[in-house]
Amino acid sequence: MRLPLPCTLRGQIILLIVAALAAAQALTLWLFIDQRALAVRSALALEAADRAGNIARLLEDAPGTLHTEILQAASSALVQFSVGTAPTVAPNDHPGPPWIAERIRLLLGPDHAGAIRIEMRRGLTAGQIPAMPNASPAMMQMHQEMNAGSMSATELNLSIALKGGGWLNMTSRFHDPPYHWVWSEAATFAVTAALLAAVLWLALARLVRPLQGLARAADRLGRGENVEPIDPAGPEEMRRLAAAFNEMQARLHRFVSERTRLLGAVGHDLRSPLTALRVRAEMVDDDETRVRMIATIGEMQEMVEATLAFARGMATTEPVETIRLPKFICPLVEELREAGGDVTLGEVADVPLRIRRNALRRAARNLIENALRYGHRATVMARSEAGSVVIVIEDEGPGIPAESIARVFDPFVRLETSRSRETGGVGLGLSIARTIVLAHGGDIGLENREEGGLRAVVRLPLAATSP
Repeated sequence: MRLPLPCTLRGQIILLIVAALAAAQALTLWLFIDQRALAVRSALALEAADRAGNIARLLEDAPGTLHTEILQAASSALVQFSVGTAPTVAPNDHPGPPWIAERIRLLLGPDHAGAIRIEMRRGLTAGQIPAMPNASPAMMQMHQEMNAGSMSATELNLSIALKGGGWLNMTSRFHDPPYHWVWSEAATFAVTAALLAAVLWLALARLVRPLQGLARAADRLGRGENVEPIDPAGPEEMRRLAAAFNEMQARLHRFVSERTRLLGAVGHDLRSPLTALRVRAEMVDDDETRVRMIATIGEMQEMVEATLAFARGMATTEPVETIRLPKFICPLVEELREAGGDVTLGEVADVPLRIRRNALRRAARNLIENALRYGHRATVMARSEAGSVVIVIEDEGPGIPAESIARVFDPFVRLETSRSRETGGVGLGLSIARTIVLAHGGDIGLENREEGGLRAVVRLPLAATSP
């Protein structure tokens, strides 16, 4: 199962660092516990080896009549001693650590050259611990407890050759030390993690704060708003990012402004020669030629006016304001109704928008008038959907061929081919609408309705705050 991460960058970094610290602390604790268990096993084995070495020396120095009493006195619930003619430990059978044999030889003295055999088996679980023949009642009880318990056990067997002949055999069994959670270490980790998270929270604010400012500026720029240059702050990488954003914004504004001025200048400069042509056309004697020339010049003048309108639609000098969606849609629909348009107003969500009111009003008017012109009847509705406002304008006309939907937004494209100004414009209405919507950070699209007619869908980002 994949655990969800916090949404913020600061939360994710802190969570990952604390998780890495927890993993390192857990590994350290595991190693510490394992070393502790090894130390306990070594201490128990060392104690058994010392006892075996001392018993062997005592048996070699004491008369044979005392051997039985010595063995009984040395045996306990953990250690069982016996003397026999053969060793109980076979050669090379689970060899134990060599330091045990060295420890026993040190106790027996340099003149002792007898064999010392060691067998150590670790991790014996219940059912794996063999029974010990001739064991004392205490040893048998311990053996049963080990078999009944869930903890593992370690078995140490020694066979030491005695000088007078025979072998001293020792069997020792003890529980491996259980894993105990070290609560002091857990408390230390909790304090360390809390201090680390607090320091990271404060330190990351220096990185996150410029990022938040950059995100807000990018969002406003995407909505077409004028954004003040970002003050470079924070680490060097953040300063370079802020400088790059400021430069990108300046270049974008210069590019759009130059294109808008160029388009407006071309349209404005064409007015004078067209006016002169119209005056001269009026002086043509042939009536048919004069009428055709005046009609052509009128069409050209209309295209020039539409071009100037398109340039004004690209301009972004109008201030941005926050407005409730019904206050934007309802007056426009009512105005078109008063002008004779058959416009039906559907459900309109009451949500805030940050828009250039006049520009977006012009785009919506173009779409509704386009629906009335070709579909005779328009229905307008708006809803809130996944952080966006969706404005839908539907008509009952013939629709648009699927292969033509993508190009109807291009300037001067008309699917109505009569060229009559009564049945259509010059082909800039949808281009102007798309330019304005894109400048607000939105999107626009057309689709044919299954029941007939065309549907225009405009998506705009919701305002961050209500007015």
